Amino acid sequence: MAAKKIPVLSAEGKAVREIALPAFFSSEIREDILQKCLETRKRKQPHAPFYLAGMQKSASGQLKHARRKWKTAYGKGISRIPRKIMWRRGTQFFWIGATISGTRGGRKAHPPKIKSMLKEKSINKKELRIAFLGALAATANDKYIRKRYSSIGDEKISAPFVVDSKILELKAKDFLKAIRNILGSLYSIAIQKKSIRAGKGKLRGRKYKRTAGLLLVSGDNESIRIMGIDVQRAGNLAIEDLAEGRAGRLVIYTENAIRELEKRIEAKSEEGAKK
Repeated sequence: MAAKKIPVLSAEGKAVREIALPAFFSSEIREDILQKCLETRKRKQPHAPFYLAGMQKSASGQLKHARRKWKTAYGKGISRIPRKIMWRRGTQFFWIGATISGTRGGRKAHPPKIKSMLKEKSINKKELRIAFLGALAATANDKYIRKRYSSIGDEKISAPFVVDSKILELKAKDFLKAIRNILGSLYSIAIQKKSIRAGKGKLRGRKYKRTAGLLLVSGDNESIRIMGIDVQRAGNLAIEDLAEGRAGRLVIYTENAIRELEKRIEAKSEEGAKK
């Protein structure tokens, strides 16, 4: 049986030649393993107070607990806790508790601890490989792309989209025109849209939200900078780029990127076979 062919599209959206469909686009899509891998990649911003906050020498030992001596806590009807002198003009009572959490001016009782946020979850290499191949296959699967972008409806999707590498030499205006020619009606979801979030999230450091938009995968020696789309090189392509949120992202691959992805996956297969 002859291998399936896919067209390589020009800037005008027309097929200039055909290449064999890479085997990784036909891989099994295991959503459970894919989700598991995405969970291990999540990171939490470490935050905690200084570990000695409220416990330095200057905040304790100012009041001695000796009997019958000036400026002691004995006989004052106050608890015998380390106190800090806040006033020095003749009064013995303007002190605050320090180094314990139950007093005014004291340390925090159970502050966040950075160590608990630095734990990295691990995952098996075979599972990581299955997830990566599944994420690639989902970018060529109409069913998954429709699930990811609910606004598409019944429009025809000719994924995967492979373009001639010459498209990267175009200026920004011409490049966006080429993307419109290649994607057709899908262009409306290709460009990222930024909007103000509804609700209290605006007060919590996440005022804006944006759509995922298009991902352009280029070769390792190719580069382009363009506003409104994400660009990633084939050698650095990761599961988070392809399937963060849900599998089936809209992706355009350059012809060189396809070749380099095939080499990358073959090299990993040979490495696994040797072991």
